[in-house]
Amino acid sequence: MKPNTNKDLTTFEEYLGEEYVPVGSLKRIEFEIRAKAFVIGETIKEERRLAKMTQQQLADKTGTKKSFISRIENGHSDIQLSTLYRLVEIGLGSSTMRLSPCP
Repeated sequence: MKPNTNKDLTTFEEYLGEEYVPVGSLKRIEFEIRAKAFVIGETIKEERRLAKMTQQQLADKTGTKKSFISRIENGHSDIQLSTLYRLVEIGLGSSTMRLSPCP
């Protein structure tokens, strides 16, 4: 494969380096937390849809509220591991959750 000769193009990693420098900075850490919350929320949403469940049904099955499920799916809520376990194992009946790698 030929190396990129267009000097105006940047990779995603280069962009992150420019916008959220340096790695380990507060701005970069906050970005990575939001990115991971987004991935978890999207994954739960997709798994719920594959299980043909509504947010209310998932909430009822796991002892949470529909609004909490909505906040998680939209990446607007912190989630404890114990709650994630309840959603995945008990609510969705899955022992594996397909999480994509995050930056």
